[in-house]
Amino acid sequence: MGANNGKQSGSEGKGSSSLSSDVSSGTDHTPTKAPKNVATSEDSDLSMRMLSTPSPALILNPNPSCVSPQTVPNGHETSSTSFTVPGETVAMVHPPPGTRSRPSKAPHTALIDILPDPVLLHILSYLSTPHLCRCARVCRRWYNLSWDPRLWSCIRLTGELLNADRALKVLTHRLCQDTPSVCLTLETVVASGCRRLSDRGLRVMARCCPELRCLEVAGCYNVSNDAVFDVVSKCPNLEHLDVSGCPKVTCISLTEETCLQLTPLHGQQIGLRHLDMTDCVSLEDEGLRTIAFHCPHLTHLYLRRCSRLTDESLRHLALRCSSLRELSLSDCHLVGDFGLREVARLEGRLRYLSVAHCMRITDVGLRYVARYCPRLRYLNARGCEGLTDQGLSHLARNCPRLRSIDVGRCPLVSDAGLEALARGCEGLRRLSLRGCESLTGRGLMALAAGCPELQLLNVQECDVPPEALRLVRQHCRRCVIEHTIPAFY
Repeated sequence: MGANNGKQSGSEGKGSSSLSSDVSSGTDHTPTKAPKNVATSEDSDLSMRMLSTPSPALILNPNPSCVSPQTVPNGHETSSTSFTVPGETVAMVHPPPGTRSRPSKAPHTALIDILPDPVLLHILSYLSTPHLCRCARVCRRWYNLSWDPRLWSCIRLTGELLNADRALKVLTHRLCQDTPSVCLTLETVVASGCRRLSDRGLRVMARCCPELRCLEVAGCYNVSNDAVFDVVSKCPNLEHLDVSGCPKVTCISLTEETCLQLTPLHGQQIGLRHLDMTDCVSLEDEGLRTIAFHCPHLTHLYLRRCSRLTDESLRHLALRCSSLRELSLSDCHLVGDFGLREVARLEGRLRYLSVAHCMRITDVGLRYVARYCPRLRYLNARGCEGLTDQGLSHLARNCPRLRSIDVGRCPLVSDAGLEALARGCEGLRRLSLRGCESLTGRGLMALAAGCPELQLLNVQECDVPPEALRLVRQHCRRCVIEHTIPAFY
């Protein structure tokens, strides 16, 4: 009977593919098949208990003395699975891969999945716009967290090859899902250097983002006046606008026709406070007059390399924009002393003034600024070859709060001007004298004694003795000296 049972179990182990049982008693050895799709609870129990067994067929015998050891290919001994059960033989065969019942295993949990949503949101807030979009593709939870409106107060797009029009369209469409057609959370859009950004993308953004406060599209060649008009007219809270390097932008106004005569009907005002039009080479006096008329709240205005501007435009600017604190006119070659006289009307509010490479500016214009702008803290007059020691003396007497001065490439500045600064501007921290050929050690020694808070001194291309620089280093411990003198180290 044991031999028959072993033979029968062997054949079942080779040919059976589902759980079955063979019950034999007495001399009757005829196998009987169990009905299909019928399994007892005991069979299921046995199947669950034996899932980890490597053998494909198991014959269970409760008598342990009948277990015979077998050697497996790896060299270890394992027990035979043939048993003799009085009056009954049970054959257990593993179900096929498609039908076998496996115990439920706990899914692997990553450490980051344990973090609560507020913590994960805080981590995601440090990611850039492209990285947030990638995180939204990880799983459903990350998708919902990545598109949380609190993470989308700012959009930053970079890259010359990026299709910024399409990117803005897709992003604003997704952000408008909770509030149809309007995105109330977006306040800042930076697309500097995206050359494929055009008026189409800006119009989509202006239509969907009425709460926009800051827009930077520097270097976007295809942006024109029409798109800027849409933005400033539909975003009443706009305070910061950077259109530097946009040659097609010639004016910022609330009238579609820039040449239209300004009347009270068109006298609407823009709340713009920060405007950067650097390299807008098409900007002329009429355009700046319109900007001054519509943007009276400007506090920061940068007009670097707007080479068509003249002194006349600055007259309108000083009359309308009385809150200006920072003004840059660098490389505006047509601006001269008359323009600086108009700028001086800003009086005590002006803190920052750059007139670098304005060749028409002399001590006359600088005297106006020194007299009427006593709170001036930063002056860049690099390359103004008409400046002399007399102009620096006016600044030293009237602007004691000066912290940074750049008079590099001014060949007429000498030791007398430095001695005046040392007497009047004790809090001076940054001074550039690069290329001032008339300097000697006397002026630097006066600076060392009179300006102990000096932090940066540029004397490159200046023929000054190393002893004077050592004295500056001795008295101004925090000063970094930029020089081209091999003997000084």
